[in-house]
Amino acid sequence: MASYSSFSDMELTALLKKGDHEAFVEIYNRFKAPLYVHAYNKLRNTEEAKDTIQELFTKLWNNRESLTLTHDLISYLYASVRNRVFRQIERKGLESGYISSIQDTIQNGYNFTDHQVREKQLSAIIEKEIEALPAKMKEVFVLSRKMNLSHKEIAEHLGIAEPTVKKQVNNALKILRVKLGIFVYLIFLLK
Repeated sequence: MASYSSFSDMELTALLKKGDHEAFVEIYNRFKAPLYVHAYNKLRNTEEAKDTIQELFTKLWNNRESLTLTHDLISYLYASVRNRVFRQIERKGLESGYISSIQDTIQNGYNFTDHQVREKQLSAIIEKEIEALPAKMKEVFVLSRKMNLSHKEIAEHLGIAEPTVKKQVNNALKILRVKLGIFVYLIFLLK
């Protein structure tokens, strides 16, 4: 009997489909090196290239009976390697994106949480000082700064003069500036 190395790719493929293990070994020995080089040129990683080729030949053997080639065997194998490499690169890109996202969350999440805690503490202090304002002044201030009503709207709503509203807001800001400091005062002023 002739050696498998003398068989054509088409003959080896026909034998492979019948479950001939020696034909599979010949296909493997014939194409593993050029396919490895092809995978390595794309991946630039020895282990990933080896794994890609190993997976390809494992799938080839496992699916040998249903193997349908539209072109020759080498074209099929190169296309299979190319597709596996693209999926691997895409998966690595997704993993890299996930890892970056997790790292950002870890780094920025701490800062964000710390910022939230400080913001809540500051809000509680501000609310306490607003509650300590005289009743009418507090009502005018809340309508102005929290409800975002204009001085005219507040005057109409409370049935008082617009200059009175302006004076009450200014007085509230003065009190808060003294009690809370210039930083918090600027926050309310810029609202």
